[in-house]
Amino acid sequence: MSKIYQPAEAEARAQQYWEDRNSFRAKEDAGREKFYCLSMFPYPSGRLHMGHVRNYTIGDVIARYQRMKGKNVLQPMGWDAFGLPAENAAIQNQVPPAKWTYENIRYMRDQLKRLGFGYDWDRELATCHPEYYRWEQWLFTRLFKKGLVYKKVAPVNWCPKDCTVLANEQVVDGRCWRCDTVVERKEIPQWFMKITAYADELLDALDGLTGWPEQVRTMQRNWIGRSKGVEVHFGLGNSEQPLRVFTTRPDTIMGVTYVAVAPEHPLAEQAAQKNPGLSAFIQECQRMATSEAAMELLEKKGMDTGLKAIHPVSGAEVPVYVANFVLMAYGEGAVMAVPAHDQRDWEFAHKYGLPITQVVAPADGAPVNLSEGAFTGKGVCVESGPFTGMDFDQAFDAIAVYLEQDNKGCKRMNYRLRDWGVSRQRYWGTPIPIINCPNCGAIPVPDEDLPVVLPEKVALDGVGSPLQRMPEFHETRCPSCDGPAERETDTFDTFMESSWYYARYAGGNSDRSMVETGAQYWLPVDQYVGGIEHAILHLLYARFYHRLLRDEGLVECDEPFTNLLTQGMVLKDGSKMSKSKGNTVDPQQLIDQYGADTVRLFTMFASPPKQSLEWSAEGVSGAHRFLKRLWNLSNRPEYGFPELIDCESRRRFLGSFDWRHLNDDMRKVRSEIHGLLKQASYDVDRYQFNTVVAAGMKMVNVLSQLPSQESLNDENSGAVATLVESMDILVRVLSPIVPHICHELWPAVAIGIEEAIIDTTWPEPDATALVQDVIELVVQVNGKMRAKVSVAAGSNNEAIELAARQDPNVQRHIADKEVKKVIVVPDKLVNIVV
Repeated sequence: MSKIYQPAEAEARAQQYWEDRNSFRAKEDAGREKFYCLSMFPYPSGRLHMGHVRNYTIGDVIARYQRMKGKNVLQPMGWDAFGLPAENAAIQNQVPPAKWTYENIRYMRDQLKRLGFGYDWDRELATCHPEYYRWEQWLFTRLFKKGLVYKKVAPVNWCPKDCTVLANEQVVDGRCWRCDTVVERKEIPQWFMKITAYADELLDALDGLTGWPEQVRTMQRNWIGRSKGVEVHFGLGNSEQPLRVFTTRPDTIMGVTYVAVAPEHPLAEQAAQKNPGLSAFIQECQRMATSEAAMELLEKKGMDTGLKAIHPVSGAEVPVYVANFVLMAYGEGAVMAVPAHDQRDWEFAHKYGLPITQVVAPADGAPVNLSEGAFTGKGVCVESGPFTGMDFDQAFDAIAVYLEQDNKGCKRMNYRLRDWGVSRQRYWGTPIPIINCPNCGAIPVPDEDLPVVLPEKVALDGVGSPLQRMPEFHETRCPSCDGPAERETDTFDTFMESSWYYARYAGGNSDRSMVETGAQYWLPVDQYVGGIEHAILHLLYARFYHRLLRDEGLVECDEPFTNLLTQGMVLKDGSKMSKSKGNTVDPQQLIDQYGADTVRLFTMFASPPKQSLEWSAEGVSGAHRFLKRLWNLSNRPEYGFPELIDCESRRRFLGSFDWRHLNDDMRKVRSEIHGLLKQASYDVDRYQFNTVVAAGMKMVNVLSQLPSQESLNDENSGAVATLVESMDILVRVLSPIVPHICHELWPAVAIGIEEAIIDTTWPEPDATALVQDVIELVVQVNGKMRAKVSVAAGSNNEAIELAARQDPNVQRHIADKEVKKVIVVPDKLVNIVV
């Protein structure tokens, strides 16, 4: 073995060994406890960033540790390969998205291998491969027949120049992020999946996800947003159809002074036909983003429609306004406005001079100043006719009964969650498997014609989808009547691909089924690792999709992920690393300079996984220095014992050694090593990898103090036995974190098996080593450390105090002073107060 640490050479030898042994290929084994460890797969952007490195290192350390615990571990990897970035790169670089994507996959796969991640590459997948998305299309046709998918007109952000739908994040100050064209809010036909049909189950099941962070569960609860309220029907003159609104505050109904509807509401469109000013206002609203977040920030604007709504209790007429902050996709597209008790309604009323009527007062009688803002708390109804004097709960029930008796409303559960819009008017995605026939309507593509393959050799110019200009793709025959028909040119939202990939891994990429039967052994995922930014959409969609798979008979469990770890961000100078801020660090340069183990060690040592990691160049070089210390410790020539050249000899040596014969110095060393092992074992189970590294560093410090040994003999065999056992423990503890160097060191230090370090087990602390005959205590005088004393384990306080007082240095500090008190903290310290 070379006596100089060469990271690249160590990595190459370890990786070649693992590939030759197929060490990470997972097989179903009913006789072994399984552990499915999964990190969220990356988008193949071309290069890994430090966020990738941290995420995947955390997952790999967990997987390697679970292997050492004897579990059958599955850790796969793949590529979230569809999406708009590939289209943008294709336009910019004049290269087809498929070619750009596949080249990036090849490069990033090599980077992942260089970092030593123990993936089962036999299960690798890319979501842009037809053999993957074929099954996504197959399931969609089943859901179509069940009525769980449908098509309807819905508002989107539309760029009239690029002729494409934009995500809310791609609308900047009302303009297209790419061409700076003013964005329109356009209504076009969109495909939806009925996630709302599973809303109650998705919400109620959150209580059982005890392995998830509470923050994530709370975010999902809020996103689903189940609320109990009352549907209220306002009359509309001579119309037989009422104006429906939903409210969670029926106790404020007597304070309604106007009703607001969305710009797309039928009432708004009806009024706009006779009002050019209102029509222009609605067109202005159509140029705004559609997200709730954007609605919260924009200036609240509205216009009177001239229509009047009839209050269902008082019979009074209230004006109907069109308001830019009301979304047609939420609730009924209309809200009853109570300015005295809703801050947004209050601001709108102030702006347009509308009445503000207080109908709720604080229960304690405190005054309310409505000139400064709305009173939004719950209290007692006032000026509310028959409901005056009632508290919130009483008023809620009484008003609901009143409305139900008069057929003007009812109690109702409402959800913030809306059905999932899955169609995108873009090219680089899974084709939606629907054929549109002028005679038969929307017809699902038959199974025998799946997959509908996306053409990969295309030229993009940034204007619309090329599929719309490819008759060879969209012109087809109707499967039902055989008449001329058109294939759907929309593609799926890329969340579709990322919502079931974990199940595809588990089934081994079968060509016979969407999810092969072997997946039942692996599912659910035992440990999922990913960023908090995926807490809502990706994780919620995956939970929904899993239930679709379950109800189709493809999986047996109810939830996809048992435990979830959301790692912190990688920061530099206090800010998240990003290209836009110019503060990124290229991990490839670090790997080339220091080696993969150094990068892995730094990311695990710098911070606990759940907390943010602050980038430090000194921290990286410090990690490299430690690995060199580890290497040099294992290769000290004075520790080269010819008699212990192989594992079997070392095992026989330790097997015949009587640990009771250790001298005090070696007994203390062995006790420290096993104490650190005990702490590391506790921390690794909690994924506190930074303190596991710290334990390894302390072990190195302890072992570096051992005296040099020249040969085996009776006089120094205790020191040799302690060293051999301790080095074996040290390398095992660090191997999940720095696998390459430990693979290299293992043959020189192992006392277990002669195979690679990946085949060995996690060490267990020896209880007898942790029992100390002598303990060392710190002695303080008035809180300042003055000495350390050794006493027999189990000594009483009197014996400990006597030993402390007799220490020469302690005597110098108490000799001419009065001792007022002696405090003994068992097994830790003595504090003498003078």
